[in-house]
Amino acid sequence: MNKNNIVYAAFFVLAVSVSFTACRNKQSTGLEYARNMYDPIAYNPDQANKNFANGQTAQTPPPNTDPIGFVKYEYANTKEGYEAAGANLVNPLPLTKENLTSGKHYFTVFCAPCHGDAGDGKGHLVQIEKFTGVPAYHGDAASSRGGLMKDLSAGKIYHTIMYGLNNMGSHASQLSPEERWKVVMYVQQLQKIQ
Repeated sequence: MNKNNIVYAAFFVLAVSVSFTACRNKQSTGLEYARNMYDPIAYNPDQANKNFANGQTAQTPPPNTDPIGFVKYEYANTKEGYEAAGANLVNPLPLTKENLTSGKHYFTVFCAPCHGDAGDGKGHLVQIEKFTGVPAYHGDAASSRGGLMKDLSAGKIYHTIMYGLNNMGSHASQLSPEERWKVVMYVQQLQKIQ
């Protein structure tokens, strides 16, 4: 018998035996490679959990705890909270070129579409949508809460970014506290334009 025929015959017998053993148990999924890579080890939040007395995985945090990186903002979304923020809050960041550049970037992304690149209240959304009432940060533009926009304190600007005002929505979810303070710093530069 030829050596090639022996190899082909051995391969054929092996293939047939593997095929028969693979078809033997219909319930078997066969061998699995790296099972731990797609089976989660941790519990899902809505899954029952025998490790806790109430049987829930998602537990209520202990009282008086805050998430990591959370910065508590003590001023309410009221006229009184706005005035208190204006009187008490000061920008903790130093006035540096880097902070102003970063503040200008965030202003351009989040504020300029309505307030304009120069803070004149003539952003491209105002021109396209033709809605009015977007205040300028300089000149004699009045704030809807009283006073001139150019005289707004850092705390009042921060409070407005935090909660929004009139047509302006809150930007608290888009900007971190440090980023908000950088925007405030840049807006205060725009307030100085005559």
